[in-house]
Amino acid sequence: MTKPFVVREYIFTFIFWLVFAIVLWCNFQINTEKYLAMFQSLIITISSFTFTHFLTTKLLPKALRLKKMKRFLIQATLLILLLSLVYSVIFTYLEVAPKTTLPSNISGHLPILWQGFYMALPASFLINGSACGIKFYKEHGRIERDHILLQQAHLENQLKLLQDQINPHLVFNILNHIHILMKTDTPLAGFLLMKFSDILRYQLYHCNQPLVPLDKEIEYLQNLVDVEKLRWGNELDVKAFWKIDNKKTNIAPLLLVPFIENAFKYVCRLPGHKGYIIISCKEKNETLSFYVENSYSDITVYKKKDGIGGIGLQNVKKRLKLQYPGSHELKIESDNLVYKVSLTLHLSEQNDPYYS
Repeated sequence: MTKPFVVREYIFTFIFWLVFAIVLWCNFQINTEKYLAMFQSLIITISSFTFTHFLTTKLLPKALRLKKMKRFLIQATLLILLLSLVYSVIFTYLEVAPKTTLPSNISGHLPILWQGFYMALPASFLINGSACGIKFYKEHGRIERDHILLQQAHLENQLKLLQDQINPHLVFNILNHIHILMKTDTPLAGFLLMKFSDILRYQLYHCNQPLVPLDKEIEYLQNLVDVEKLRWGNELDVKAFWKIDNKKTNIAPLLLVPFIENAFKYVCRLPGHKGYIIISCKEKNETLSFYVENSYSDITVYKKKDGIGGIGLQNVKKRLKLQYPGSHELKIESDNLVYKVSLTLHLSEQNDPYYS
């Protein structure tokens, strides 16, 4: 809660009780002398403020926090009855109606006290009920805001965790391949190192945002595919097609990487069999059509502990559900030793896809 908001709340509370006291004084002075009416108004205002303040700042927030509203209703009822008794005493002994002659004995006061108590109940209920209603509305709004902020923080942490779970095996494999090329083909090793530095730079400096421009993400994927093609050379037949109509379209970073990583990870590399990978990425009218196809073998998949569609794909499914609910269609097929992934994603130029 910000300081200006707190100051405004205090000012509103002060003005409310000031107006309440003035109204009481104007009403009492009709039948009572000026100073006595002022004294009566002051006592009633102070007692009313004390009871309602305790009820709305202590009991109500605690009841909402602990979810014990039944106990709060009992407490509120007791406080209303007690405040009504205070009003009755003030009306009886401070001579709101000076022409009324009180009995000399205490037992004779009871009918008058009871009458004052009965007449004060509606006022006590109205004051405390109104204060509780306003406070309940504010507390409920605060709880809702805190809940939304908590959900948002949880969502951010969850997405960050999923994003950070990009399989690191690629990084180590590329570094190992560069080390080998440094001894056999220095120019190719230098070119591969430049591509790899672009990949790392993108991951370090651009992927800490909820959204990135689609063209930057595609450029990153192109570098990733180029590096893999250089690594495997003639062992794989890799074809990639990229087409983007709207460069202002945004996408969640590293969302498509697991599909490409899986394709190169599980593609068939058996002796005498040249594996292939086909990648197609097209954007038109803020709709992204992404397709990956690769050959695989049961032997290769068996050697992998997580298998096709392991941790990487599980993570990207969770991210799609969190970041693009109702605006994506993912289809994964595996048939005749061919693995196919089709993703249709509805994008936009908005700044944040999962907090809107």
